[in-house]
Amino acid sequence: MKPSAAAPTSIDEYIATYPPAVQEILETIRKTVQAAVPEATEGISYRMPVFKLGGVVIYFGAFKHHIGVFPPVSGDPDLVARLAPYAGEKGNLRFPLDEPMRYDLIAEIARLRAGQLLAKASQPRARGKKKSS
Repeated sequence: MKPSAAAPTSIDEYIATYPPAVQEILETIRKTVQAAVPEATEGISYRMPVFKLGGVVIYFGAFKHHIGVFPPVSGDPDLVARLAPYAGEKGNLRFPLDEPMRYDLIAEIARLRAGQLLAKASQPRARGKKKSS
């Protein structure tokens, strides 16, 4: 997407700004995340598609040579190891456009993040420490 372009207001608008081959990848990522976390809601944040479930499940976006997936993944050492070839600086992921897209890993990321968000939401909130007299 060109920086001067108006900010998209929906994932459909975002996808429409790309060439057909990239549109197909982005739409498949969208469907992959929807299938992995059907209860998540979709939207646009930071000018990119986002899925939320009490917090950010996953952002994704198209760049010149790759699809970016955010935020960084943690909490599953096996998955983190399988994602290592795609890790960019700060742990964000870059899936090259000239390689087969790893929709399987994107689905795993979405399920992991959704599980983490739901677990966090179910934890009792910490209360401030009581002052001793």
